Amino acid sequence: MAKVSINLATGSLQKEDIIVGIDLGTTNSLVAFINPDKDPQVINDTGKGVLVPSVVHFGTAGDITVGNDAKEYLTTDPANTIFSVKRLLGRSYHDIENYKDFFSYKVIDDNTESLVKIKVGDKFYTPIELSGMILKELKDRAEHAIKTPVNRAVITVPAYFNDSQRQATRDAGKLAGLDVLRIVNEPTAASLAYGIGLDPEETKTIAVYDLGGGTFDVSILQIQNGIFEVLSTNGDTFLGGDDFDRTIVNYWIEQNKLDKAAIAADSGLMQQMRLKAEEAKKAFAHQSLFNEKIGEIWCTLDRNTFESLILPKVQQTIDCCKNALKDAGLDVKAIDEVVMVGGSTRTALVKKMVSEFFGKAVHDDLNPDEVVALGAAIQADILAGNRRDILLLDVTPLSLGIETMGGLMDVIIPRNSKVPTKAGRQYTTSIDGQVNMKIAVYQGERDLIKENRKLAEFDLKGIPAMPAGFPKVDINFLLNADGILKIQAIELRSGVKQEVEVTPTYGITDDQVEQMLMDSITHAKGDVAERMVIEARTEGEQMIYQAKRFIEKNTEWLSIAEISETQKLMDVLQASLISGDKDLMHKNIDTLNEFTRPFAERLMDQAIGQAMRGKSVENPDGDDGEQ
Repeated sequence: MAKVSINLATGSLQKEDIIVGIDLGTTNSLVAFINPDKDPQVINDTGKGVLVPSVVHFGTAGDITVGNDAKEYLTTDPANTIFSVKRLLGRSYHDIENYKDFFSYKVIDDNTESLVKIKVGDKFYTPIELSGMILKELKDRAEHAIKTPVNRAVITVPAYFNDSQRQATRDAGKLAGLDVLRIVNEPTAASLAYGIGLDPEETKTIAVYDLGGGTFDVSILQIQNGIFEVLSTNGDTFLGGDDFDRTIVNYWIEQNKLDKAAIAADSGLMQQMRLKAEEAKKAFAHQSLFNEKIGEIWCTLDRNTFESLILPKVQQTIDCCKNALKDAGLDVKAIDEVVMVGGSTRTALVKKMVSEFFGKAVHDDLNPDEVVALGAAIQADILAGNRRDILLLDVTPLSLGIETMGGLMDVIIPRNSKVPTKAGRQYTTSIDGQVNMKIAVYQGERDLIKENRKLAEFDLKGIPAMPAGFPKVDINFLLNADGILKIQAIELRSGVKQEVEVTPTYGITDDQVEQMLMDSITHAKGDVAERMVIEARTEGEQMIYQAKRFIEKNTEWLSIAEISETQKLMDVLQASLISGDKDLMHKNIDTLNEFTRPFAERLMDQAIGQAMRGKSVENPDGDDGEQ
């Protein structure tokens, strides 16, 4: 354990190090630091602006552009221009399949619960890699502007982000060459920017209303003794300024009597209209009529019509505020302060409705685009030990996690988490009929378990024999204030349970902790690259296993040509698994998946008819189809 304000992890943080605060946003990202006058300040590198668009473009020559320059390609090269990647962080395809039309680039549907991938040309990227590129751009801009190396950061996330999404954000930071000291909730950072919570004597209940480009959330926070507690959070991960823009576009399509399907199919024109709608929305801050053209399409709108168009969306946010209060068990009168965050809160109707709902003036003096980054910089200053009077919390010096397939470390409690704490994740089996699961617990910062310190190992026995992927095993870590870690594994369908206790810091010196941290920083990029190859290989092995199983169960329903081609594609995939080329592996996984999908769907349809006659067909999703 360590006291945050005295040292960080082991006390080796140097005074001259600058820890930056980063707001990694859906639409825009930015970075801030504490300047020599001890004030938080956003960084504007060489006149490029404070906001760095969260956009990545891949050129034909292999060149990668991030930020302002990449945004220009949204209309000219939409298939190779990635935006709103934050919506994909830590998510599986099933999480976003209802919103796939929103993305102009190819989000891979591998029909599994695995995390999404984005295909650009012949390469495959994870949201972690793409977010890492954005964070690397922020790091480079910060270093260029303040003429100081930047290796440490505090990164903010929405309060509703789950463990998987928070870990994905940490991994992205590591890939960018940043030691992520803390993941901070965006509403906490916004409150700090307004000075709320800096007084250790202060006790307040705050509502933070955050309406960004792609997401909306409202958080109810309670502050006591300088400690922020999230009482409740509510919102919509697919509601934001982008939806205001889409409403305007739909209005223009109707007014011009255009074919909506044809416009949607023309991604270049659609992006032009989306950007023009954004322009109109911003114009209403200082004018009441917008009247421009895109080719022969008139884009005309007045402020009153705009407000009537977005009223249902704003009302949705107010409904979320009501639900958040209800979940927190509070009346609206219990709220002491209301903080506004996100560029979309500049909209006059939004401010008016929020103020009326809470019955008080809102905090909107600071730039709503910058407020979270400024707060993150203040949190970084606290972690650096420069504000010794607040947030004196014991923290975990090293991350705690378990071994997953391929010898990878899956972090469950990240380092610098305050204690006592509890966190968990859900896992499943990888082989049909698996009845035991080995759970190996590790401590350390490296992506591969062989580089970390083993704390414990035990078997969860007696899992009912089920098809791979069916058992649901919750693994929970409970770390108490004395540094005792209790690991609990439970199979939810059967109730089979196992527990073990260990002392994570036993027998490890501060020097060893420091060395482990230094090694993790030195090897960060290599570790993440190796992790991604292992993950691709594991996914490929699972794909081959499932395809073999599918053919064995359904030979009579498949043609010789289908079986032969499937086997050939399996062999190609198998050969690529030893190549170390993750893009080649993903390409072959995708090819096998695309080939087998049509007859897998055909068998699904046949299964219904066959079941009526008492004969069943193997369900491609893993169920045995027995009636």
